[in-house]
Amino acid sequence: MISLTNFLVTLIFYLLLVVIAGYAVDEFDASTSTAGLVSSIFIVGSLLGRLLTGRIITSMGSKKTFQIGLIAFFITTWAYFIAANLPVLILIRLLHGIAVGIIGTTTGTLIAQIIPPSRRGEGIGYFSMSAVLATAIGPFIGILLTQNTDSFTSIFWFNAVLVIVCVLMYFTVNLNHIKTPAKVTEAPKVKGFKLSNYIEPKALPISIIVLFIGFAYSGVMSFLSFYSESIDLVEAGSFFFLVYAITILCTRPITGPLMDRKGANIVSYPAFVIFAIGMLVFSQATNAFLFLVAAGLIGIGYGNLNSIAQALAVKSTEPHRFGLATSTYFIFLDLGLGIGPFILGLVEPHTTYRMLFLAMVPIILVSLVLYYFLVHKKYQALKQL
Repeated sequence: MISLTNFLVTLIFYLLLVVIAGYAVDEFDASTSTAGLVSSIFIVGSLLGRLLTGRIITSMGSKKTFQIGLIAFFITTWAYFIAANLPVLILIRLLHGIAVGIIGTTTGTLIAQIIPPSRRGEGIGYFSMSAVLATAIGPFIGILLTQNTDSFTSIFWFNAVLVIVCVLMYFTVNLNHIKTPAKVTEAPKVKGFKLSNYIEPKALPISIIVLFIGFAYSGVMSFLSFYSESIDLVEAGSFFFLVYAITILCTRPITGPLMDRKGANIVSYPAFVIFAIGMLVFSQATNAFLFLVAAGLIGIGYGNLNSIAQALAVKSTEPHRFGLATSTYFIFLDLGLGIGPFILGLVEPHTTYRMLFLAMVPIILVSLVLYYFLVHKKYQALKQL
């Protein structure tokens, strides 16, 4: 039920991500860069929410933090109906993102507390499928609704119904048996700001990698509809995320257990290479077949890298800091996904979508090199944990 709640919350997140730029342009005559801001500010809000949540969980516990997140998410999802202008829309997107950040970090922490250490890679892999599937199904539904409805209001109504379901599902979840691991003995509290109260240093290496791959993937989420239209593959574009989801469903049950048995490296390196090849094919696709092949390759590569990275972030630290490790991972992921659409939106008028996506290939390869230097040896021993 926790995974299903996370699925619906993330589905709303990504459904809006692919349609909100078009909404800003159509309703408020926004420029491309401003529309990119409207899209990416949501992820910036999510980043802020995650930054605070790791700290809140350690003081209030996962259950209360989960309640706060759901209430905030419910209110902000309904707030889209009162967006009268661009500034109000941007503010709602920011607050909505904060709520998503709280829920996503809390659910990830709850799952890490439940799963046995020996199967953590596999278990987090299954849980993260809820978010990965939502990143595929959400945009797929968003594009279909955009193509088959007369106004964006129907999309907001669709989300409003889903958030009611999320709240109702909460009452079916029994969290009383989930106990936060006891804290280890800590040094006396130091007054003032302390970065380790908000960021888990041991999770930083893999989180830096996530920043790069998130940036590389961000343009696919935000500009897929524009790109598919520019190359006359609109119909194939509507199925892109569906194929992406299917490949993750088929590969995740293999990569998760393989990571637990053999370590992350045996899965990570092929995933980086497949992701890069997928982005290359995506940038050069001239027909529907190649376009959807690219979707499958990106799903195998990027989709599996995400779950591997989240599992490594949690495995790298002590149980009482799972919340901070989870939030650190998502903070860097959201940074990549958040700044990507805005930067690419600024660059797009001076080039083509093909060139933009082609430029992501070397970024993915750079992230592979960084993985070797920052993560490979450091986390190799974790396959025994």
